Formats: sequence, structure tokens, C-alpha cells
Amino acid sequence: MTTVRREAFGRMPPEQGGGEVEKFVLQSDSVRVEILSFGCIITTLETKDRDGQFSDIVLGFDTLEGYTRKHPFFGAVVGRVANRIANGRFSLDGKEYQLFINNGPNSLHGGAKGFDKVLWSPQVLPNGVRFFRLSPDGEEGYPGDLKVWVTYTLSGRELAINYQAQTSKTTPISLTNHAYFNLAGQGSRDIYDHEISIEADSYLPVDDTKIPTGEVAAVQGTGFDLRQPVELGKHLQKFHLDGFDHNFCLHQGQDRRLVARVFHPPSGRTMEVHTTQPGIQFYTGNNLDGSLKGKGAATYPKHSALCLETQNWPDAVNKPHFPNVLLHPGEEYNHTTWLVFNTA
Repeated sequence: MTTVRREAFGRMPPEQGGGEVEKFVLQSDSVRVEILSFGCIITTLETKDRDGQFSDIVLGFDTLEGYTRKHPFFGAVVGRVANRIANGRFSLDGKEYQLFINNGPNSLHGGAKGFDKVLWSPQVLPNGVRFFRLSPDGEEGYPGDLKVWVTYTLSGRELAINYQAQTSKTTPISLTNHAYFNLAGQGSRDIYDHEISIEADSYLPVDDTKIPTGEVAAVQGTGFDLRQPVELGKHLQKFHLDGFDHNFCLHQGQDRRLVARVFHPPSGRTMEVHTTQPGIQFYTGNNLDGSLKGKGAATYPKHSALCLETQNWPDAVNKPHFPNVLLHPGEEYNHTTWLVFNTA
């Protein structure tokens, strides 16, 4: 049985348009999640350890103010296009589009004011909440009026996130949620004792601005081979890696499949990621630097959380051999990611 509660969380500052922000609390016997109508942000995700104790395992802030200021997309839905587009440019039907540049020379996670920085219209469901917004033609440089629905549902140990969209003009689209996880509990020092596996035979090498080179490289014999579980800290040391911020190429197909698993031996918490998406960006919080004050006055240093962002491949709009990222009028974009929490 899932209960759903809604409550006020704050008001947007006048310079950001004002407006009430609501919080939706979804609760089952084993999971409790809090989600905002601002940015569809997951602010809290509590799961049990092997002794039945709940802890909050996602990074974030206690107040709305934290989320309206600059932060690294904690818990938010990002779009129209998650990840990076080279030079913020692409061509469609002979027309060139220029997006806002907000990550070195590139456009990242939708631009200056992406889906993470806007108010969505909520609708309470029996076991979750659905958010809607219309992204107008030309928003952040993207073509077409885009209708978007993001639906969170909780059943037992499983949190499902469904993304649907329809467009009036052909547009690139790739949506994901950017939650930062630490299964030891948010505010814990690092993720080095987490064991991770990712079901991917290949990954995308990137240039020094984090744009894929175009090569689809085999993981075999490299530090990117995560097909068997590795202990993160030891693995980074062994392969002299500063961390991960890479797309892993998943087996193609529209069906739900298990793509990643995280296990935290001290607490017994596990998280499985299932998805219909073609890629997963594995990011180890390399840019966290301890400067942000998070929930309960916690600070978040480098490698204090990991992200497993299910999405299309980065810069796919400029790489014809990557999975199709274009949505055409009359079609529907429809992807789901499931997070399954257990103990071992």
C-alpha cells in the first residue's frame, strides 16, 4: 500500500516568477520519497538497511532556497536534452540551432533554464504523482512546443519514473533524473565502499570537454569493465581513475532490463536500476567540492555520491550512428526507469 501526501514547501522568489512549490510524499512499507513540483526534484529518498533502519540516501537541501540557487542538479529532472551537446549546436532539416552554452564550450542538461529550474503542474495519483509542463517553441533554443509528463509511482520497494512527451516540431529530447546517491546515507564521506556493476559491453570515450569522440569502445580489459561488481575506491585506485563521468552503452530494445546494481556492504542496502533507455551516465560526483551546505548541514565533498542517469547517449543529435534522439510530430517519447531497493 502506498500513501501519497501533498504539502506546501515554499514560494519561488519574485525574480523567478513567484508561485507555490508543493512537496509530494510517497510512502510504502519500505521506501519513503519526497518530490517537489519545482524541477520534479527528489529531495528525500529513505530506504531500510538490513536492520530495518531508514536512512535518506540522496543528496539535497532542507529548504527551497537551496534548490533555487546554483547547485549540481541534485535530484532534478533535466531536459530537453540531458547531458552535453557539443558547442550547443545542431542542425535539423537544413536549419542550424544554437543553444545556451553553460558547460565549457558546450550546452549541458537543457541550458540556462532547463526543466530542473521551472514549476510543473502536479496531479496526485493513487500511488504517486504526475507532473506536466509545456516547453514552448524556442525555449532555450529548442524547436517545437513540447508537452512533457513525468510520473513517479511507488509500489513496495520499487520507484518508477516514467517520461512522456509530444512535440509540434521535430526536436531532440532525452530526459533523465539526476539524483545523487550514497547508500550509507546522505552526508556520508564517500562512496568508496560501494560495490557497483553495470551491464554494458561498451562505453563512450570523451574529449577533454566531456563530449563523446564518436568511438564506441569495448569495456573489455579496461577500467570501464563493470560487468562484474567492483568496489569503487579500490577500482579507481587500481586503474588510476579520477572518477567516472561516462555513458555506458546498454543493450538496445524497448523492454525493461536490469542495467546497474549498487551494493553497500556495511548497511546491506542495494539499489537496482532497470530501464528502457539506450544509455546510462555513470558519474561519481567528481565536481563536488564540499562548498555546498546540504541537508542537516552536511557538506558534500568529491566522490560523496554517485549518479546513474538513464538517458540517450550524449551529443547524439550530432552523431548519426548514435541511437536516435529526435522526436517527430505525431510520435510519442516514452521511457521508464525503475529503482528497486533491497537489503542483502
